[in-house]
Amino acid sequence: MTTAIIVAAGRGTRIGGSTPKQFLEVGGEPMVMKTMRVFEESDVIDEILLVTSAEYMDYCRQKIVKGGKFHKVRDIIEGGAERYDSVYNALLACEGSDYVMIHDAARPYVTDDILERTDRAVRVYSAVAVGVPSKDTVKIADENGFAMETPDRSRVWLIQTPQAFSYELIRKANDMLRAEGRMEGITDDAGIVEASGLAKVRLVEGAYTNIKITTAEDLPKKKW
Repeated sequence: MTTAIIVAAGRGTRIGGSTPKQFLEVGGEPMVMKTMRVFEESDVIDEILLVTSAEYMDYCRQKIVKGGKFHKVRDIIEGGAERYDSVYNALLACEGSDYVMIHDAARPYVTDDILERTDRAVRVYSAVAVGVPSKDTVKIADENGFAMETPDRSRVWLIQTPQAFSYELIRKANDMLRAEGRMEGITDDAGIVEASGLAKVRLVEGAYTNIKITTAEDLPKKKW
Protein backbone atom coordinates (compact mmCIF):
# COMPACT_ATOMS: atom_id res chain seq x y z
CA MET A 1 0.00 0.00 0.00
CA THR A 2 1.21 3.49 -0.88
CA THR A 3 0.19 6.46 1.24
CA ALA A 4 0.51 10.02 -0.01
CA ILE A 5 1.31 12.57 2.68
CA ILE A 6 0.23 16.03 1.54
CA VAL A 7 1.92 18.69 3.66
CA ALA A 8 -0.27 21.77 4.03
CA ALA A 9 0.71 23.00 7.48
CA GLY A 10 3.01 25.91 6.61
CA ARG A 11 2.30 29.60 7.05
CA GLY A 12 3.66 30.70 3.67
CA THR A 13 4.61 34.15 4.99
CA ARG A 14 6.75 35.09 1.97
CA ILE A 15 3.71 35.30 -0.28
CA GLY A 16 2.06 38.00 1.85
CA GLY A 17 -1.46 38.26 3.22
CA SER A 18 -3.09 36.47 6.13
CA THR A 19 -4.18 33.30 4.31
CA PRO A 20 -1.60 30.50 4.11
CA LYS A 21 -0.56 30.09 0.47
CA GLN A 22 -1.81 26.50 0.21
CA PHE A 23 -5.37 27.78 0.59
CA LEU A 24 -5.11 30.54 -2.03
CA GLU A 25 -6.98 29.88 -5.25
CA VAL A 26 -5.19 28.49 -8.30
CA GLY A 27 -7.30 27.78 -11.36
CA GLY A 28 -10.52 28.50 -9.51
CA GLU A 29 -9.97 26.27 -6.45
CA PRO A 30 -7.77 26.24 -3.34
CA MET A 31 -4.19 25.28 -4.19
CA VAL A 32 -4.22 22.28 -1.85
CA MET A 33 -7.33 20.98 -3.57
CA LYS A 34 -5.73 21.22 -7.01
CA THR A 35 -2.67 19.39 -5.68
CA MET A 36 -4.64 16.64 -3.97
CA ARG A 37 -6.73 15.93 -7.04
CA VAL A 38 -3.68 14.57 -8.87
CA PHE A 39 -3.08 12.07 -6.05
CA GLU A 40 -6.80 11.26 -5.74
CA GLU A 41 -6.95 10.30 -9.43
CA SER A 42 -3.63 8.43 -9.55
CA ASP A 43 -3.62 4.64 -9.82
CA VAL A 44 -0.38 4.43 -7.78
CA ILE A 45 -1.83 6.07 -4.64
CA ASP A 46 -4.01 4.03 -2.29
CA GLU A 47 -4.73 6.59 0.43
CA ILE A 48 -4.00 10.18 1.37
CA LEU A 49 -3.11 11.80 4.69
CA LEU A 50 -3.55 15.58 4.69
CA VAL A 51 -1.41 17.44 7.21
CA THR A 52 -2.43 20.94 8.26
CA SER A 53 -2.25 23.30 11.23
CA ALA A 54 -4.70 22.95 14.11
CA GLU A 55 -6.62 26.07 13.14
CA TYR A 56 -7.30 24.80 9.60
CA MET A 57 -8.24 21.20 10.38
CA ASP A 58 -11.99 21.82 10.34
CA TYR A 59 -11.68 23.96 7.21
CA CYS A 60 -9.80 21.14 5.48
CA ARG A 61 -12.32 18.57 6.63
CA GLN A 62 -15.35 20.52 5.39
CA LYS A 63 -14.13 22.71 2.54
CA ILE A 64 -11.33 20.63 1.07
CA VAL A 65 -12.03 16.95 1.72
CA LYS A 66 -15.83 16.96 1.85
CA GLY A 67 -16.24 19.86 -0.56
CA GLY A 68 -13.79 18.39 -3.05
CA LYS A 69 -15.29 14.89 -2.76
CA PHE A 70 -11.96 13.26 -2.01
CA HIS A 71 -12.48 9.58 -1.27
CA LYS A 72 -8.88 8.53 -0.69
CA VAL A 73 -8.31 10.85 2.29
CA ARG A 74 -8.12 8.56 5.31
CA ASP A 75 -7.36 11.22 7.89
CA ILE A 76 -6.38 14.82 8.53
CA ILE A 77 -3.28 15.10 10.70
CA GLU A 78 -2.31 18.05 12.88
CA GLY A 79 1.04 19.52 11.87
CA GLY A 80 3.99 20.32 14.09
CA ALA A 81 6.33 23.23 14.72
CA GLU A 82 8.55 22.44 11.71
CA ARG A 83 7.87 20.75 8.39
CA TYR A 84 9.73 17.62 9.49
CA ASP A 85 7.54 17.49 12.62
CA SER A 86 4.43 17.64 10.44
CA VAL A 87 5.68 14.81 8.25
CA TYR A 88 6.62 12.74 11.29
CA ASN A 89 3.12 13.12 12.73
CA ALA A 90 1.78 11.69 9.48
CA LEU A 91 4.33 8.87 9.48
CA LEU A 92 3.08 7.80 12.89
CA ALA A 93 -0.40 7.51 11.39
CA CYS A 94 0.50 5.26 8.45
CA GLU A 95 2.34 2.34 10.04
CA GLY A 96 0.58 -0.17 7.79
CA SER A 97 1.90 1.37 4.59
CA ASP A 98 4.59 -0.18 2.41
CA TYR A 99 5.58 3.10 0.77
CA VAL A 100 4.98 6.78 1.46
CA MET A 101 5.02 9.58 -1.09
CA ILE A 102 5.49 13.00 0.54
CA HIS A 103 4.42 16.10 -1.36
CA ASP A 104 4.09 19.80 -0.64
CA ALA A 105 0.59 21.19 -1.10
CA ALA A 106 2.21 24.29 -2.60
CA ARG A 107 3.29 22.32 -5.71
CA PRO A 108 -0.06 22.20 -7.53
CA TYR A 109 1.38 21.41 -10.98
CA VAL A 110 2.59 17.91 -10.16
CA THR A 111 1.45 15.40 -12.79
CA ASP A 112 0.39 11.77 -12.85
CA ASP A 113 3.45 10.99 -14.99
CA ILE A 114 5.68 12.24 -12.17
CA LEU A 115 3.81 10.12 -9.63
CA GLU A 116 4.16 7.03 -11.81
CA ARG A 117 7.91 7.57 -12.32
CA THR A 118 8.33 8.09 -8.60
CA ASP A 119 6.35 4.97 -7.77
CA ARG A 120 8.37 2.78 -10.13
CA ALA A 121 11.65 4.08 -8.76
CA VAL A 122 10.85 3.78 -5.05
CA ARG A 123 9.99 0.11 -5.47
CA VAL A 124 13.54 -0.44 -6.74
CA TYR A 125 15.63 2.03 -4.71
CA SER A 126 13.56 2.58 -1.50
CA ALA A 127 14.45 6.30 -1.42
CA VAL A 128 13.59 8.69 -4.24
CA ALA A 129 13.60 12.46 -4.71
CA VAL A 130 12.06 14.14 -7.73
CA GLY A 131 14.04 16.96 -9.31
CA VAL A 132 15.32 18.57 -12.49
CA PRO A 133 18.84 19.26 -13.73
CA SER A 134 19.83 22.89 -13.16
CA LYS A 135 19.69 25.10 -16.25
CA ASP A 136 21.82 27.74 -14.57
CA THR A 137 25.35 27.90 -13.29
CA VAL A 138 25.35 27.55 -9.51
CA LYS A 139 27.72 29.35 -7.15
CA ILE A 140 28.46 28.33 -3.57
CA ALA A 141 28.92 31.47 -1.46
CA ASP A 142 31.08 31.96 1.61
CA GLU A 143 29.74 33.56 4.79
CA ASN A 144 30.48 37.05 3.39
CA GLY A 145 28.56 36.59 0.14
CA PHE A 146 31.54 35.97 -2.14
CA ALA A 147 31.61 33.15 -4.69
CA MET A 148 33.62 30.33 -3.20
CA GLU A 149 32.94 27.40 -5.50
CA THR A 150 31.28 26.61 -8.83
CA PRO A 151 30.04 23.02 -8.92
CA ASP A 152 29.82 21.15 -12.20
CA ARG A 153 26.40 22.15 -13.55
CA SER A 154 25.88 18.73 -15.15
CA ARG A 155 25.73 17.22 -11.65
CA VAL A 156 23.49 19.87 -10.04
CA TRP A 157 19.81 19.05 -9.57
CA LEU A 158 17.03 21.28 -8.25
CA ILE A 159 15.01 19.12 -5.89
CA GLN A 160 11.23 19.05 -5.83
CA THR A 161 8.51 16.88 -4.35
CA PRO A 162 7.12 14.27 -4.28
CA GLN A 163 9.78 12.33 -2.45
CA ALA A 164 9.06 8.67 -1.83
CA PHE A 165 10.43 6.03 0.51
CA SER A 166 9.76 2.60 1.84
CA TYR A 167 7.90 3.18 5.08
CA GLU A 168 10.40 1.20 7.11
CA LEU A 169 13.32 3.29 5.82
CA ILE A 170 11.86 6.77 6.28
CA ARG A 171 10.46 5.92 9.71
CA LYS A 172 13.78 4.46 10.87
CA ALA A 173 15.74 7.46 9.52
CA ASN A 174 13.41 9.90 11.29
CA ASP A 175 13.56 7.99 14.56
CA MET A 176 17.37 7.83 14.40
CA LEU A 177 17.92 11.56 13.77
CA ARG A 178 15.31 12.56 16.35
CA ALA A 179 16.93 10.39 19.00
CA GLU A 180 20.32 11.90 18.19
CA GLY A 181 19.04 15.51 18.04
CA ARG A 182 20.12 15.95 14.40
CA MET A 183 16.95 17.28 12.74
CA GLU A 184 17.83 20.97 12.81
CA GLY A 185 18.72 22.45 9.43
CA ILE A 186 17.27 19.60 7.37
CA THR A 187 14.94 21.02 4.73
CA ASP A 188 13.55 17.95 2.97
CA ASP A 189 12.76 14.32 3.65
CA ALA A 190 15.52 13.02 1.40
CA GLY A 191 17.97 14.95 3.57
CA ILE A 192 16.84 12.92 6.57
CA VAL A 193 17.65 9.67 4.78
CA GLU A 194 20.98 11.08 3.57
CA ALA A 195 21.95 12.19 7.09
CA SER A 196 21.00 8.81 8.53
CA GLY A 197 23.35 6.97 6.19
CA LEU A 198 20.80 4.17 5.84
CA ALA A 199 20.39 4.45 2.06
CA LYS A 200 21.30 6.48 -1.00
CA VAL A 201 18.60 8.66 -2.52
CA ARG A 202 17.85 8.07 -6.19
CA LEU A 203 17.06 11.20 -8.22
CA VAL A 204 14.11 10.93 -10.58
CA GLU A 205 13.11 13.36 -13.30
CA GLY A 206 10.34 15.73 -12.33
CA ALA A 207 9.32 18.70 -14.48
CA TYR A 208 10.37 22.34 -14.74
CA THR A 209 6.69 23.22 -14.45
CA ASN A 210 6.43 21.44 -11.07
CA ILE A 211 7.21 24.66 -9.24
CA LYS A 212 6.65 25.46 -5.61
CA ILE A 213 4.45 28.49 -5.02
CA THR A 214 6.56 30.59 -2.66
CA THR A 215 6.04 34.27 -3.52
CA ALA A 216 3.26 36.24 -5.22
CA GLU A 217 5.27 36.16 -8.47
CA ASP A 218 4.81 32.38 -8.60
CA LEU A 219 1.03 32.60 -8.76
CA PRO A 220 -0.34 32.15 -12.28
CA LYS A 221 -1.42 35.25 -14.15
CA LYS A 222 -3.85 33.23 -16.25
CA LYS A 223 -6.20 30.30 -15.74
CA TRP A 224 -4.60 26.89 -15.99
